[in-house]
Amino acid sequence: MSLLDWFANRQKSEPVAQTQQEREISDGLWTKCEACGAIAYTKDLKANCMVCLECSHHKRVNSNERVKQLIDANTWIPIDELIRPTDPLNFYDRKSYSDRLRETQEKTGLVDAVQTGIGKLENLPLALGIMDFRFMGGSMGSVVGEKLTRLIEKATKERLPVVILCASGGARMQEGMLSLMQMAKISAALELHREARLLYIPVLTHPTTGGVTASFAMLGDLILAEPKATIGFAGRRVIEQTIREKLPDDFQTSEYLLQHGFVDAIVPRTQLKKTLAQLISWHQPTLSMPKRVSVTESVTKENPSSII
Repeated sequence: MSLLDWFANRQKSEPVAQTQQEREISDGLWTKCEACGAIAYTKDLKANCMVCLECSHHKRVNSNERVKQLIDANTWIPIDELIRPTDPLNFYDRKSYSDRLRETQEKTGLVDAVQTGIGKLENLPLALGIMDFRFMGGSMGSVVGEKLTRLIEKATKERLPVVILCASGGARMQEGMLSLMQMAKISAALELHREARLLYIPVLTHPTTGGVTASFAMLGDLILAEPKATIGFAGRRVIEQTIREKLPDDFQTSEYLLQHGFVDAIVPRTQLKKTLAQLISWHQPTLSMPKRVSVTESVTKENPSSII
C-alpha cells in the first residue's frame, strides 16, 4: 500500500465529528497564538480584544476592529473618506505604485493606511485616527498625512482631544520627498492644537517605526504604548552596524522605552478604552476659563501710581 493510499483510507475511517471539528478550525473558529502556541476560540479572543488568554500576547488588529474596541456603538462618524492616493512620481520597482495601490485597496477594503473620524469613547467626544498596518505596512504617504492633518485641525476648531493609534513602518518610499513632508505638516497642526491647550495622546502599537516615530508618534502630551510593541526609528541591525556595538535584547520595545522615559505608560489593550476615558475626562477643557491677570496688571489696578 502506498503512502497516499494509507492517508486516503485513514481519512475515510475518521469519525464524522472529527472531520467537522477540523472544518471548524479551518473556517477560523479557532486561532493559534504566535507566541505560546495556545489554541483559543476566536470569539473569546475577540471579546478579549485579540489578546491571548494564556500569555497576554497582543495580536495585531486592523483599524475596523480598533473602532469597535474603542468607540461607543453608533457614534463613529468617519471623515475625509474620499481622499485617495495618486502616483505623482510614476514610481516603479517590480511593479508600478499605481498597481500596488489598487491591489492593496482591493485586498484590504481600505483607501489608504489610516482611518479618521469623530466618535465617543465612554460618552466622551474625541477625534480618532487609526493607522492600519495591512495597507503597505501602514506607511505614511500624502493621504495619511492629509487625513491626519485635517483630523487635528477639525479637533482644534471643535475643541476636541485627539487620539492617534500608530502602526507604521515609516514614510512611504514610493512617494519620495512628498511622504517626508507629511512629518512637518502633521507636526505643525499638532502645535496649533497644543497652543489651543487641547489634549493629544498617541498610542504606539506594534510596530511604530521610521518617520512616524520621528514625528507625531512622539509629540503627545501623554504617550501610551501597548506591551512588547516594537518602537523605534532605524532598524536594529542598521544601528548595530553604525555604532559597532551589541544592543540589549529588549532594545526598541515599549518596556525599554518606558524605562528610559520615552513613553509615559504601557497599557494593555483590554484596559486601553478605560484608560483613555480617564485621561480625557481629567483633561477636559474648561468652557469659561478665567482670564489670566499678570502681576503687573494686578498691581496697576490696585494702585495705578505704583508703576511708572
